[in-house]
Amino acid sequence: MRLGAADLTRIRFGSRPHPVGTAILASQALRDPVVAARMPVLAARAQAASASTAALRHLLPARGLLPDFLTPLHGIESVAAGIESIMATPRRRITAELTETYAKLPPSLWRRRFVAADPQILELLTRAVDRYFDAVLAPSWSQLTAAHRGHVEHRSRTYARSGVDGLLNELHPSIRWRPPILEIDSWWSAELTGTGEGVLLIPGPLAGLRPRVLVRPGQPVLLVYPVDPPPESPPTRHDPLAQLLGATRAAVLRQLGEPGRHTTTTVSRLAGISVSSASEHTAALRGAGLVDSERVGGAKVHRLTPLGIHLLAGDASPTRG
Repeated sequence: MRLGAADLTRIRFGSRPHPVGTAILASQALRDPVVAARMPVLAARAQAASASTAALRHLLPARGLLPDFLTPLHGIESVAAGIESIMATPRRRITAELTETYAKLPPSLWRRRFVAADPQILELLTRAVDRYFDAVLAPSWSQLTAAHRGHVEHRSRTYARSGVDGLLNELHPSIRWRPPILEIDSWWSAELTGTGEGVLLIPGPLAGLRPRVLVRPGQPVLLVYPVDPPPESPPTRHDPLAQLLGATRAAVLRQLGEPGRHTTTTVSRLAGISVSSASEHTAALRGAGLVDSERVGGAKVHRLTPLGIHLLAGDASPTRG
């Protein structure tokens, strides 16, 4: 990919992981034994959720090329926003990208309907994405977000010390910077040119084994590259807190147990859910006596009650760090 001055002067990192994009990539990556062995807790959750997320396994290839519209640039604020971005994809684009994706896969009724942008199949897929995030990623979303921030801070220091050359050459062994060409060993071969809108770098512990590139006119080049996963606690047979509260509500409670000031908006961002969903979950936890909330200026601030702290203190789930 040939990068011009306009791209090189606008290199930046994604502010946080994309909930839907991460779920789509994870649903493929965790089917690879190498990736699953590096993230056994998430792999075990994915296996446990396989019945309710079967549409993802059938509609998406087990490895390699994925349709770009399923890893959207927009909708980073929540799962619901990411799904809305997918549903807004023009039919012509869905058909073109899926035709390429399915070129080497056996046809099926569901796949033919998906290529035709059948709304029922799109809804089936997005429901599976929502369930996958809730069951597999939500309990670890705060850890994944913290790991993202740590990686970005580390690479920012590299940029400050070594400039563009040092940054691009240290991203991943499959990425080589030979000015003005960025060579990327990805799942497909092409000679590309930057869009002039910059490059958006996304470190992806669940990106799979190779970098992924999305180039669309009028948007920054999206480059998702593999990074080491954050440490996981040893897997257990079940998550008692998630069984009691549900996976998303348990993740919200755990997030409120972390240091810092927790508003409905920050809970929404770190848990990868919509603001309305965060408000609903904190209200339910408040009703159960686990959370106190107060209005401070224009924000509602939440903190654990002694009962909530006591419940977390006895939490032996694999998502506790």
